[in-house]
Amino acid sequence: MKNTIHKILLAGLLIGVFAFSKAQKIDVKSKDILEAVSANYKSKKNLYFKFNYGTGSGKVSQTETGIFYSTPSQYRLNVMGNEQIFDGKKIYNISKEDQEVTIAKPNGSEKALSPINYLDEYKNGYTVTYAGKSGTLDMVKMVPVKDNGIKNVVLYINKTKKQITKVVQTSKENDVTSITVNQYKENQSLSDAVFSFDKNKYKNYLITEL
Repeated sequence: MKNTIHKILLAGLLIGVFAFSKAQKIDVKSKDILEAVSANYKSKKNLYFKFNYGTGSGKVSQTETGIFYSTPSQYRLNVMGNEQIFDGKKIYNISKEDQEVTIAKPNGSEKALSPINYLDEYKNGYTVTYAGKSGTLDMVKMVPVKDNGIKNVVLYINKTKKQITKVVQTSKENDVTSITVNQYKENQSLSDAVFSFDKNKYKNYLITEL
């Protein structure tokens, strides 16, 4: 796929479960903020985000609209003409541009692929510090302990609502990727079809099951 789902999984930075290893450093203020956000999201039966996904060199120069649904065990992500569905059993990567579907069984790395649990990857190798205010939002900065190509990640958090409203990731090459939430809903009455893959809708696609 030209626009792989793996490139858009930064959308997972929108939400996650925070636990902190002994190896990383985190200040108390950041920890309190992040644990409150985590507890808020975990208390919901489902979540919906509509967001702007931006990319660029040095600054964001191109944006796309994305949509993300999740439950505690499933999710659906749609952005840049690509879609990823995790129905709780299998992961479906769908590229409209390439007319291709790749189906994979969870192999233990599904947490890394799941937007719900993406922040779990940060707990094991990032120093986390409170970075002050941006208007009414609190900023939390995450810097990798070891070189992984990422310079830093900054989370912009509405502490009153206990929600992440923006994420900005900067690479060592100064490439910027951002997510800005512009619509949020929770505890909706969602059809099971939201988190299921209907093969009949992709009759002209190349479907590969790994």
